[in-house]
Amino acid sequence: MNVHEHQAKELLARFGVPVPAGFVAFTPDEAVAAADRLPGPLYVVKSQIHAGGRGKGRFLELPEGAQGGVRLARSREEVRAHAEDMLGRTLVTAQTGPAGRRVRRLYVTQGVAIGQEFYLAFLVDRSSGRIACVASAAGGVDIEEVARATPERILTLTVDPATGWRPHHGRRVAAALGLGGDLRAQLLDLTDRLYRAFLALDASQIEVNPLAVSGDRLMVLDAKMNFDANALFRQPDVAALRDPSEEEPAEVEAARHDLAFIKLEGDIGCLVNGAGLAMATMDIIKLAGGEPANFLDVGGGASREKVTAAFRLILADPAVRGILVNIFGGIMRCDIIADGIVAAAREVELKVPLVVRLEGTNVEQGRAILARSGLPVITADDLGDAARKVVAAVRGA
Repeated sequence: MNVHEHQAKELLARFGVPVPAGFVAFTPDEAVAAADRLPGPLYVVKSQIHAGGRGKGRFLELPEGAQGGVRLARSREEVRAHAEDMLGRTLVTAQTGPAGRRVRRLYVTQGVAIGQEFYLAFLVDRSSGRIACVASAAGGVDIEEVARATPERILTLTVDPATGWRPHHGRRVAAALGLGGDLRAQLLDLTDRLYRAFLALDASQIEVNPLAVSGDRLMVLDAKMNFDANALFRQPDVAALRDPSEEEPAEVEAARHDLAFIKLEGDIGCLVNGAGLAMATMDIIKLAGGEPANFLDVGGGASREKVTAAFRLILADPAVRGILVNIFGGIMRCDIIADGIVAAAREVELKVPLVVRLEGTNVEQGRAILARSGLPVITADDLGDAARKVVAAVRGA
């Protein structure tokens, strides 16, 4: 689960992480009121969406000369003008895709003088199964280019869970950033606080970009946090920060039915039981020349109602031109899947090719249900056969 920048900073401030003063605003009047609560004379008005690259973003509704989702203001009037420009408009960044995200809230913060900018992050390193710290002296908006062109400028170190974050980790990061004296001491304290926040909040990522030197202080000027969705049951304060308006509507609907669903850019819908099988199904669709429209795992013990909801979810996507159902019945019974497919297809008046591959528990009953349904189902003998058939059907071959 993601949160907005202002929420991430509020969480980190609880752990003593130094962040500039700031307030969230949902209207231009609230943005001006936020500025009135700050000392000034420099303010930063920041669009709040679940995507990075906001400073270099562009608004679809504004001319080229009035761009950028992060802007400086030197008066209450400029704060209001920026708020009126940004609120309610669509911001496109390198991370949003061409459709962009609508800006529904702003974060008005105190402007600070910046001497140096660094990159600092804690994240889950899947390859080692440990928490990793990533740091670079080349922080700021172009960190992706640094990673691509000069990866040697980025330090990555993993943390042994048996010992946790230790001072020697902090010293390595300080050396990589070229910090000494009091700034080095501040960096050691800051990294310790970020690591403790990471563990305490069940985070999967804390990204600080930039971490800035302002005068004689280190300051977190931007923060991005992601959280382990499987641990939200023990993080009610974090769960309460969820903003469904920033999520794909289909994924919000899927969560209501306890379905693992991720929308993709293709045109072949996938309904599969088991995450590994779902990944293999998407891979073999691509191998056959097609593009999957989604990842959808109905799980091992789905009911007919859950399968029906999954099928409706796939068909609600106007980009879907064909559907591949791939079920290996173990705990999940093939007849239940077949019942759900028939119920959903009749409800939504199925108008796209449907390829079904069933194997496992009650497979003969499942196939019989599909045969009696009168639906134009294309059956497949195995996964490769199913992928070739659905791609051919979608491409009109």
